Amino acid sequence: MLRALLLENLHPLATSILQTDGIQTVSHGGALDEDELIEALQGVQLLGIRSKTLVTERVIANAPDLLAIGAYCIGTNQIDLRTAALHGVAAFNAPFSNTRSVVELTLAEIIALTRRLTERDQALHAGVWDKSADGAHEVRGRTLGIVGYGNIGTQLSVLAEALGMSVVFYDSAEKLSLGNARRVETLDELLEVSDVVTLHVDGRSGNGGLFGDEQFARMRPGAVFLNLSRGFVVDYAALREHILSGHIGGAAVDVFPVEPKRRGDHFESDLRGLPNVILTPHIGGSTEEAQEAIGQFVSNKLRDYLATGTTMLSVNLPNLALAQRTGAHRLAHLHHNTPGVLAGINQTLAEHDVNIEGQLLATRGDLGYVVTDVGSDLSPDVCNVLEEMSQTIRLRLLS
Repeated sequence: MLRALLLENLHPLATSILQTDGIQTVSHGGALDEDELIEALQGVQLLGIRSKTLVTERVIANAPDLLAIGAYCIGTNQIDLRTAALHGVAAFNAPFSNTRSVVELTLAEIIALTRRLTERDQALHAGVWDKSADGAHEVRGRTLGIVGYGNIGTQLSVLAEALGMSVVFYDSAEKLSLGNARRVETLDELLEVSDVVTLHVDGRSGNGGLFGDEQFARMRPGAVFLNLSRGFVVDYAALREHILSGHIGGAAVDVFPVEPKRRGDHFESDLRGLPNVILTPHIGGSTEEAQEAIGQFVSNKLRDYLATGTTMLSVNLPNLALAQRTGAHRLAHLHHNTPGVLAGINQTLAEHDVNIEGQLLATRGDLGYVVTDVGSDLSPDVCNVLEEMSQTIRLRLLS
């Protein structure tokens, strides 16, 4: 029986989908550290995580039974994707399922910061009636600068325009503008014209330290800043100084360089206790609707990969969309992408009188993935020869 280890309080639907397919599941509420994870993965074929569990090179190297990892979130920087691929471990995430949740939280925080709702709320809780329009503004007519114009940034762009905001965006890749949004050529240009700056970049290492003292200094006096992307992209000590000086009018932060692993753990940050600052515990995508959608999407991807070998939307393997097999058996061969692999596979099958009924090949950089449906039974010799090819990373026989 196949086994799955599911961590970090995944939605119950994630478990039920796998169990319905006959996969035995074990769940833990929090993240595991490296040694704990290695021990827990012995005899486990599927791993499901969110953002707190680090799947390192050492973890992957010591989990020989692992076939696939599901990141039940958008980000995958917590996984050593390259090492996973070289060990024949597919990785899947949920690039779209919680987009709306992040966008709605971003809009709510933009309005709250612009109206200085946090300060009015705190005053009333302290028993002080502070009815004033000082520093409070409408978002209509103000300029929103979006750094990172991907799935979240584009949807935020459309909804912000519906609120009457003007939108500019900066992205290192060429992106199509939606609505009346205007692309700017440099981050500096965005900072100089924006009343609100919000980060929605991905977790690639090149984004580390993207936003620091120099960028805060270039923002307009009184502008507000939001980060709902990755904690390591921002220098929060610099943000603190610019908030205390009054140059930055407010901030909302959902992600941090170091985050507690479990609910209820102590949290520390340079931003605690600052005026007009909203701190949330990495809950941008944490709505019941989003978690249900993520649970369904990722578990279906893991299930389909095991059953059919399909790698569509895998973040680290060549992508092939596959239906149910057409022959008696299906061979899924992940390999180093060098000349002659396909010829070698087909020659081996021909020498063993195995007829090919269907075959698909995809490559991704130095990786190749060929899936072959055959019309007759396979002797152990066939699989042994294919596994011993110098280019082979992993061979799976789907019966």
